[in-house]
Amino acid sequence: MPDKPAAEVDIDAHLIRALLASQADDALPGASTRSLRKIAEGWDSEVWRLGSAHAVRLPRRELAAPLVLHEQLALPSIAARLSPTGVQVPEPLVAGRPALGYPWSWSVVPWIDGVRALDVPRIQRAPWAATLARALDALHVEAPADHPVNPFRGRPLAARAGAIDERLEAARASGGLDAASARALETVWRAGVDAAAWDRPPVWIHGDLHPGNLVAHGDALAGIIDFGDVTAGDPAYDLAVAWLAFDGGGRARFVTTAGSRYDDAIWIRARAWAAAIAIMLLTHSDDNPDYFALGKASVAEILLDEGP
Repeated sequence: MPDKPAAEVDIDAHLIRALLASQADDALPGASTRSLRKIAEGWDSEVWRLGSAHAVRLPRRELAAPLVLHEQLALPSIAARLSPTGVQVPEPLVAGRPALGYPWSWSVVPWIDGVRALDVPRIQRAPWAATLARALDALHVEAPADHPVNPFRGRPLAARAGAIDERLEAARASGGLDAASARALETVWRAGVDAAAWDRPPVWIHGDLHPGNLVAHGDALAGIIDFGDVTAGDPAYDLAVAWLAFDGGGRARFVTTAGSRYDDAIWIRARAWAAAIAIMLLTHSDDNPDYFALGKASVAEILLDEGP
């Protein structure tokens, strides 16, 4: 049974060119006449490549419409902080607004050359693990009071306990997890719930950090994309990427570079969040084998050791 929600609006090249002509050509001369082709369609948005240097990002359903506004609010300052690390983010160059029958805000962003880290073998991601750690250090700074609020990301783990229990049972029932692995993941999750909670001001977090939202270029990390879930809270949610993206060697580089900024309790919570995300991928990726495989591989990494 497909998991991805159906689109609630028809998006085509004619519509995008009309939006660009009415709102983008002043900022990016000739934008509406550049080559245009659809690159990706996720749960929330479509991405169309515009010429060689830009992309257009448009929500495909109403529930996702606020996410573009969150990116438009947060990404300018985030881009400035991450720039010294050499990691790009899709800072909106044009903040498009509803028009011509299209009901939501949309953005023109820089195109980041590279491939999804999801398409790069784990062992080949290790060379840029330290770069990602430095980028997250730059990202995880105290957020202003008007930061975007996400009801699920960066919150206390206990708030998601009911969903985790349901997904564990579903993964067992479907055969996505054997009984022993399910019990071990539940133990990892409970350890995170029991660990000391985040007791400092909320810091900016990406909110959906996994290899599908990382762009690799050769042996380098070129960019972090899809900030639709950007919010502020406990950075442990982002640090789950240590298990989602890396093997043991890459994870060691990532944690070593992170240094003393993150205490032991954060890493315990991060591993628990990695377990939660892996379980979600196993139970909600019927129509996306790449993400089901990511869930499987991440479970193996989570259960490989007792910590980062």
